[in-house]
Amino acid sequence: MTPSKPIVATMIGDPAGIGPEICVRSVASAEFSPYARPMLIGSLPVVERAAAICGVQSRFRAYRTFDEIEFRAGEIPVLDTGRFDPKSYELGKNSAACGQAVLDWMREARTLAEAGAIQAWVNAPVDTKSVFMTGISHEDAYAQFDPPGTYQLRISGPLRAVPVSEHVRMRDVPSLVKRDRVLEVVKLLHATLAKWGLPDARIAVAGLNPHAMYEEDREEIAPAVQDAIALGIRATGPATPDAVFRQALDGQFDAVVTMYHDQGQIPLKTAVFEGACTLFLALDYLRVGTPHGTAFDIAGTGKAQHKTMLAAMNTAASLAVGRGFPKSSRE
Repeated sequence: MTPSKPIVATMIGDPAGIGPEICVRSVASAEFSPYARPMLIGSLPVVERAAAICGVQSRFRAYRTFDEIEFRAGEIPVLDTGRFDPKSYELGKNSAACGQAVLDWMREARTLAEAGAIQAWVNAPVDTKSVFMTGISHEDAYAQFDPPGTYQLRISGPLRAVPVSEHVRMRDVPSLVKRDRVLEVVKLLHATLAKWGLPDARIAVAGLNPHAMYEEDREEIAPAVQDAIALGIRATGPATPDAVFRQALDGQFDAVVTMYHDQGQIPLKTAVFEGACTLFLALDYLRVGTPHGTAFDIAGTGKAQHKTMLAAMNTAASLAVGRGFPKSSRE
């Protein structure tokens, strides 16, 4: 049973980037969800350095194991195994030390999430170059960042979209728009939204072609939508791609299934960037990411905006207890 105040654990990201700064500002914010207990996964010295940079006065306490953690008033726990040497990195610079720290902290978060010890796992930005400097293969690294078999639901205000295909060449997209695959994503999205507190979600399925008027739309997408409707899902489509996102922003749909990565990403990032986050579908636990990078160029300046990270944490807190998307994500 999920506790009434779920534990939202945030991996602080690459120590050399802005991740630690936006994490400390978010957990210390008066806008942080009252429905959750925050904790950080990373290095206490890195966290304290970030707090000093940002002028955050909150107290942070290190714990070597999760079982030792105590959630005390006025104090934020940091799961710090002590394996990362805080003298091994420089702000704004890639390093194998930071890459290895990220891999270790992600492993800690995943282990806790899979065991049900935490109710949500939020990832601060990581730098893939630093991760590759550890010697890990690209295939193994991307399996950590983008778990096989998952789909990514991106949200930005009231606009929420999940693509049927991710990072593929445009010329390969039509071959991936198949009835069974589209139906799989619609069913998964419906089931996940129901678990998160939206049991009767309205799902639009975008067409592939202009005005949804060609064979992929007629022969693959339209039958998939009818299959979904037959299962009791409130699905609509194929919807005209150049109008469906405006309709979603206006509140006509709770989420949109898109046919390829940029079809949804362009309107999402154009509509509202601050406050956006990414949710992974098809996992047994709740995992949330942020849509921006480590911003090495401003790391250590305290200038990084934290609204995106705060939105990710608050979204995780609300969904973890089935309360639906927080109000700020619907407006």
